[in-house]
Amino acid sequence: MEKESKIYVAGHNGLVGSAIVRKLKTKGYTNLILRTHEELDLINQQAVKEFFKEEKPEYVFLAAAKVGGIQANNTYPADFIYENLMIECNVIRSAYEHGVEKLLFLGSSCIYPKMAPQPMKEEYLLAGYLEPTNEAYALAKISGLKMCQYFNRQYGTNYISVMPTNLYGPNDNFDLDNSHVLPALIRKFHEAKEENKPFVEIWGTGNPRREFLHVDDMADACVYLMETYNQDEFLNVGTGKEVTIKELAEIIKQVVGYEGELRFNSSKPEGTPRKLLDVSRLHEKGWHHSIELKEGIKDTYRWFLDNEERIRGK
Repeated sequence: MEKESKIYVAGHNGLVGSAIVRKLKTKGYTNLILRTHEELDLINQQAVKEFFKEEKPEYVFLAAAKVGGIQANNTYPADFIYENLMIECNVIRSAYEHGVEKLLFLGSSCIYPKMAPQPMKEEYLLAGYLEPTNEAYALAKISGLKMCQYFNRQYGTNYISVMPTNLYGPNDNFDLDNSHVLPALIRKFHEAKEENKPFVEIWGTGNPRREFLHVDDMADACVYLMETYNQDEFLNVGTGKEVTIKELAEIIKQVVGYEGELRFNSSKPEGTPRKLLDVSRLHEKGWHHSIELKEGIKDTYRWFLDNEERIRGK
């Protein structure tokens, strides 16, 4: 990419998209094409076609998606598979039809089988049954990365895919009904501290293990790969490190300064027992994460405090 290349970031107001925009601007890219959902509905095929015909972006970061935690995925599976499939189909096809030079597709580590060997290597894709609670979302993301590979094979395009681990950071979703575990715990502990609650309830046993990557590291990886990586195989993006949900809760409790107790509700769903990515291929390509978990949680909590009024208003 040249500094003046026309770069379209789909989903620029979301967690990943906003971080990619920050990273591109920091690196001196000046010709960014951005559209809000109100300005361009990516589920509307005709609108997407007209946008690509008019703007003719040279590079595309496809970070737009319908996302949510266990409860949201479990409650609205039809919405998750439909909306994500439509976004992917419309953007990837229009990118091909209008000569986009390179596209990067953002997937998710939930594409891997529920009981995949750990850490999860890229070749474990489609080797077993998916986690039922987010199967609809996973199927959509698998379809997106396969679309990129099939367009490369049939049309000679240069579409690459990355599969991030659990992401967190500024612009995250802190809604207690449909957010992921880390931002939900930040809000839970913060509100419990404010209201002097004696305990915080956490879904599940606290035993499942998860890997977390700060979204600024994710954006750095995306821009790095857009600049340097041109192969058909998708890449895992993560830290290669994991913590239990209980350990995560203890870190967040300390960062927030909450002094009550933790109570684990084992009647609630908790998803896959373990989910750690093998990031050796990414390391071979020359990229490593730089933000460690506690440092990243401190940064995210600061952002939450700065934006608390807006978050509560949602």
